[in-house]
Amino acid sequence: MSLQLPDVVETYFNISNGGDVSQLASCFCPQATVFDENQTHEGIQAIEAWQQEVRQAFSFDVQPLQALPGEGKLTVIARLTGDFPGSPVHLSHVFTLEGDRIGALEIMPC
Repeated sequence: MSLQLPDVVETYFNISNGGDVSQLASCFCPQATVFDENQTHEGIQAIEAWQQEVRQAFSFDVQPLQALPGEGKLTVIARLTGDFPGSPVHLSHVFTLEGDRIGALEIMPC
């Protein structure tokens, strides 16, 4: 990636682009939450299931374009291209980092 992202965020995007889903446990806190498409997924098992469901439904590639640090959060604007309606789209990924792990992730259209 051309952006300077925290290792855990870079790992998350690598997993999203076809990497080993079992590595999500090394990225997220045990009780982390992901909010995507009006649904909240809480805990590692739910986050892994969400990632697997998304992969089964669509083929896609996510490319981080811009990183915007904020107070306790990191917003990454990314381009998502794939075989889903409306492709490509720009999505905002708002990461709440807790130490070297992700405590929360909120994904929404820009």
